[in-house]
Amino acid sequence: KLKQGKFMLDIRKKFVTVRVVRHWNWLLRKVVNAPSLSVLKARLDRALGYVV
Repeated sequence: KLKQGKFMLDIRKKFVTVRVVRHWNWLLRKVVNAPSLSVLKARLDRALGYVV
């Protein structure tokens, strides 16, 4: 898991980073630990398909 915490003071960068960390931690470990980018995209599409 990624930790939210000490980031740069630039609010634009921090806002995007915090949002990404929240979503990344929500994903299943199987999706995150994909061996390649194409596998990651396929697993991510499948995981997000259940959300929408």
